[in-house]
Amino acid sequence: MMSLFGKGMLLTFTDVSARDERDYNEWYNREHIDDRVNLPGFHRGRRYAAVRGKPKYLAVYECDTVAILGTPNYLQTLDHQTPWSQRVMARFTHFTRLTLRIHVDQTHGAGAALATVRFVPDPHRRKALVQWLSEQALPKLTARPGVMGAAVGENDLEVVHAPLQDKSMDHPRADESEWVVLLEGSDVSAVGAAARSLFTISRLKSFGVETAPTFGTYKFLFGNQR
Repeated sequence: MMSLFGKGMLLTFTDVSARDERDYNEWYNREHIDDRVNLPGFHRGRRYAAVRGKPKYLAVYECDTVAILGTPNYLQTLDHQTPWSQRVMARFTHFTRLTLRIHVDQTHGAGAALATVRFVPDPHRRKALVQWLSEQALPKLTARPGVMGAAVGENDLEVVHAPLQDKSMDHPRADESEWVVLLEGSDVSAVGAAARSLFTISRLKSFGVETAPTFGTYKFLFGNQR
């Protein structure tokens, strides 16, 4: 079974206005993913467009560890963007950045579809949540037709706030450790249905989740790796 390329992951959820989409997509495909994948500790970058859910675009970057995303060398790249990057990023209408410490990796290759489930559990229930996900929830979901693998990460607050402290990026400060489940597969409707079938608020309440999870379903657009 092929696993993720590392124990760290960067997720970015972005959106732009319709008039800026062509330039945005060209920039992402021709410059930005390559720039990020070639950074020390980075191995693969993939981007997706939403079929269901907002914002419209999601990018997933796999790296050795989550700590890489808070190092001075990495933060320096955020402070020295190319002219094309500066132009495109100034036009973002939405930007959310999550730096994930991977807790569960049951991935199996690369699929054409991805579903995301985002929620905030009680930190004291972390061990029980990881056990349930790895031993019960994810094996059950990845056995379904069209669902090929899954991974789970927790947003590392210290790392995600590093750009804020470095003043190289302006974004809202997170106060709670958000978790993200990623279901990967060959069929968009299959991964979306699988995510919604299991991750209900009633099922997650035992892990201290008080607000209904946020779902997104995405189709693969482009990726690169080294």
